[in-house]
Amino acid sequence: MHTSFSDGVFSPKELIQKCNSKNLNTISITDHDSTESFNEAAEEAKIFNMEIIPGVELSATDGVKEYHILGYFIDFNNQRLKDYLTFFRLERVRRAERIVEKLNKLKIPLKFDSVLQKAKGGAIGRPHIAMALVDEKFISNYQEAFEKLIGNNCPAYEKKFVMSPEQTIQLISSAGGLSFLAHPGRQTSSDMLQSIISAGVDGIEVIHPSHTIELTNHYQNIVSQYFLLGSGGSDFHGGRRNDDTALGNYFVDSNSIEAMKRRLFSNKVI
Repeated sequence: MHTSFSDGVFSPKELIQKCNSKNLNTISITDHDSTESFNEAAEEAKIFNMEIIPGVELSATDGVKEYHILGYFIDFNNQRLKDYLTFFRLERVRRAERIVEKLNKLKIPLKFDSVLQKAKGGAIGRPHIAMALVDEKFISNYQEAFEKLIGNNCPAYEKKFVMSPEQTIQLISSAGGLSFLAHPGRQTSSDMLQSIISAGVDGIEVIHPSHTIELTNHYQNIVSQYFLLGSGGSDFHGGRRNDDTALGNYFVDSNSIEAMKRRLFSNKVI
């Protein structure tokens, strides 16, 4: 799930309250390139006796395919991780500035301040640019912003700085966490899966709103075949990204959480 510290709509406190309304007892917030939501979320979660697993979502590339990699059970005070996240957020700002400059050259007079207002101090990303474009009526809807202007290979697209899958997995591991390939969906080929498994990923996000039953079963089989961990969740952002129906309807059971904790314990013993 994502909060206003990245591209989510709700504050950590608001998100925890929503999770409680859905009777969730164990959750993880995985903001993009940020762990800044955790303290506020943890304080609110105490009220409801809710367990929060510290998380983060990072991007990686092998030069061709971009992977999103989730880190769970991370030490969010780990200095190396904090340094990397600070650098990533600065790179996000620079990328957003370049995208706005390209939009301006396309005769779309979007101001960078409008994008900053959407980000509300969180890790800035293309969703904030899309929201600003829609709100200022430069484009009709959020999806169209990506399809025509800022999506991959579109006129205002800009690459972002990312590490290799191996580097990203190692960073998560160095912060005491477990790494999971996020929402592989239909676009992840067998070769890509083999590549990320060889890179040392701990698990795969089996359950996701974008996965059909067939895909869920497929990735569950991959997890079993390679002795990986399985994760799952709603990837909830709120607002235009998805509605409340996703929250609480995509999850893993307590056995999956316990399997993650056993893997963490075995890693520390080793």
